[in-house]
Amino acid sequence: MATPNGSLRAVRLGLLMSQDEFARAIRDAGDRAGSPNDASKRLVQRWESGTTAAPRPLYARALEVVTGMPIESLGFPAPTLVRISEDGHGGHDLVGSPVGVPTASGSPAPQTGPRGNYSGIWLSTYEYVSSGRDNQVFTGKHYVVMLQHGNRLTGRSLPNGSLNPGSPLTLDLQLDGSTVTGTWTEQTATEGYYRGARYFGALQMLAEPTGRRMAGKWVGFGKEFDVNTGPWELRLMDSSTAKATLASYDRRPE
Repeated sequence: MATPNGSLRAVRLGLLMSQDEFARAIRDAGDRAGSPNDASKRLVQRWESGTTAAPRPLYARALEVVTGMPIESLGFPAPTLVRISEDGHGGHDLVGSPVGVPTASGSPAPQTGPRGNYSGIWLSTYEYVSSGRDNQVFTGKHYVVMLQHGNRLTGRSLPNGSLNPGSPLTLDLQLDGSTVTGTWTEQTATEGYYRGARYFGALQMLAEPTGRRMAGKWVGFGKEFDVNTGPWELRLMDSSTAKATLASYDRRPE
């Protein structure tokens, strides 16, 4: 049985695109690059259902243009070529992080929580210290579309749902009882302090029994290749992923 590609679907929903609109954007990207393709709603459905496990290179290039993400972050196998990020490494220029976001508390939650599913709109909040700005504490916030398939959670921030505009966040997490473990990736804004650098790291949290909140710690690399950590929280805002709900949270978090 094919395994659904929740990563791609989460990214598409995060872009506020229907399957038809997503296919059209892929065709347009191919036309602009001089490599026309025949992307259709049916092809997008096959990718998202897992019926087609990997796109042809022609489509992979267009997918990367449309989403702004490498193909391996879209739930597809990584290409054989070695991919190096623009800055050559990942992580914020951090020296540490005070505990500002509270940690999770309470007894362990069931495998998928009392709600039965963690899909919905979540407010993601993390804190970090910037060594390049006199060790000031900064907060990153994103409204994230989260989708669940079995024990896997995939998330993508909404286009305008970032505290710092133009800094999309993606999450790839796995549930094991009350423990949530996985990775995070953030593409910083081109005009921002980090000049469009792509950062990534690990994340581990505990889910509260209500299934409406997760909290824990992130890990990432700093400028001097040191390992840094800080608090991270996910709080459920709405369990719906309907288009109207997505549009209502496509705004800057307070």
